[in-house]
Amino acid sequence: MLAADVLAQEPAGPEFGKASPVGLALIVVLLVATVLLIRNMNKQIGKLPETFEPEHPEADQAADEGTDRGATPTPGTETDASEAESSESSEAESSEHRGSETK
Repeated sequence: MLAADVLAQEPAGPEFGKASPVGLALIVVLLVATVLLIRNMNKQIGKLPETFEPEHPEADQAADEGTDRGATPTPGTETDASEAESSESSEAESSEHRGSETK
């Protein structure tokens, strides 16, 4: 009930309802600036190409052929557990073979 009593009171004070013309001018200036910014951004977006894909990617692909991808595997070339085990066993066999040659 207390909230209803507070909201039902008439606003008090001699300055209530007298907005400054400076405030109105500020709001109008901000609205005009917003409209101009939106129009400018729409023009800039309209200048963008449909896609950023190069028309002739051969030069880029040729340059990419020699790049080292580091330790990150490319999709589709990941080894599964059976391949990893077979490579470990072949390494162990080759080290055993080298050890027997030196004796």
